[in-house]
Amino acid sequence: MLGYISTTETPGAADLLLQDLAAMLAGRGVRLAGAVQINTDTGAGCTCDMDIRILGDDGPAVRITQALGSGSTGCRLDAGALELAVARVEKVLDQGADLVILNKFAKQEAIGKGFRDLIAEALARGVPVLTCVPPEYLDQFRDFAGDIAQPVGHGTVSDWCLAALHDAAA
Repeated sequence: MLGYISTTETPGAADLLLQDLAAMLAGRGVRLAGAVQINTDTGAGCTCDMDIRILGDDGPAVRITQALGSGSTGCRLDAGALELAVARVEKVLDQGADLVILNKFAKQEAIGKGFRDLIAEALARGVPVLTCVPPEYLDQFRDFAGDIAQPVGHGTVSDWCLAALHDAAA
């Protein structure tokens, strides 16, 4: 099962939702693999720093943004750091997971990088995956996922996860 949320709400709202969801599921003993994003405000007029916390891994968070300096218009994503996060999530998945939660399917995944192959691997193993897809990447996500992707409403995300866990166990 592949579920996704997509939102145009306040920036960072989906990140907080996935953080809370992961905490609730881990508290219930669900073996999680994946990554949740933690945004740190850096002050007025500045973009936030983004860190990835690897679920099921006791290691440190991975900073996936790079400081490019004031006035920069380039992409702040540190693709190498993202790939490090992907490798750590793969290791957790290899150790066994009931559910994968990923912070997003976005630009890197749309071009065939980032968590894209990990999503496919988890699904091939029968492990359900939940991710967030920014609206501007929905077409690329649908091209990747085909008919198996299920939209999940914010109010029903925990229900979807519990149903996916039940179905995977059956």
